[in-house]
Amino acid sequence: MTTDRGSIDYRLQAVRQQIINAAQQVNRDPKDITLLAVSKTKPMTMIREAYLSGQRSFGENYVQEGVQKINEATDLGDIEWHFIGPIQSNKTKDIAQHFHWVHSIDREKIARRLDEQRPRESGPLNVLIQINIDDEQSKAGIALSELKALATFISKCSNLRLRGIMAIPAADASESQQKSSFAALYKAFQELKTTHPNVDTLSMGMSNDLDAAIAHGSTLVRVGTAIFGARTEQN
Repeated sequence: MTTDRGSIDYRLQAVRQQIINAAQQVNRDPKDITLLAVSKTKPMTMIREAYLSGQRSFGENYVQEGVQKINEATDLGDIEWHFIGPIQSNKTKDIAQHFHWVHSIDREKIARRLDEQRPRESGPLNVLIQINIDDEQSKAGIALSELKALATFISKCSNLRLRGIMAIPAADASESQQKSSFAALYKAFQELKTTHPNVDTLSMGMSNDLDAAIAHGSTLVRVGTAIFGARTEQN
């Protein structure tokens, strides 16, 4: 492990250790938790550095930027690309053709378009349904009451594979509200697993609430700044 505190390798090792510590605190196996490196706005040089440090899963918010990176990384055969941003109807074809995972499905129209536009030779697209757990007007996602219907629709799409749910709880939530939101998401995840056998992913938790999310059953955490440094806004 490098001793350069500013390097991506050092930061990755620190985040991985944080995940291990958080999992052990609640008697969970750290291997059951995937680290998704949120690489939006970051150059391919940084992604390649993270790849050399063993990171394989990367998350992108912007379709055009993500597709460009995917095309530049064709030599990295086992890299896995996740689209985690809001989905516009006119962007579904690029997402369906290039990404391995989509975290942000929140309506049937988007699911249908992704299903129709996914190349069969690429295999099913892994998808998560986004839940707006705290009913925030500024965020995408469905209410928990709508989950069953959307999950049933996606399960009938031959080119999509429903893997679970994703949520971004309110950033300014109190500790009790945060715990309540995480608990509700975990309960919904467990219920979804009973009716959809491919469901195995609960994507919740970022840099500021990673420990709490893991304590409440998260299987995938999304971390950007702690790995790559402060984000660079697009013009």
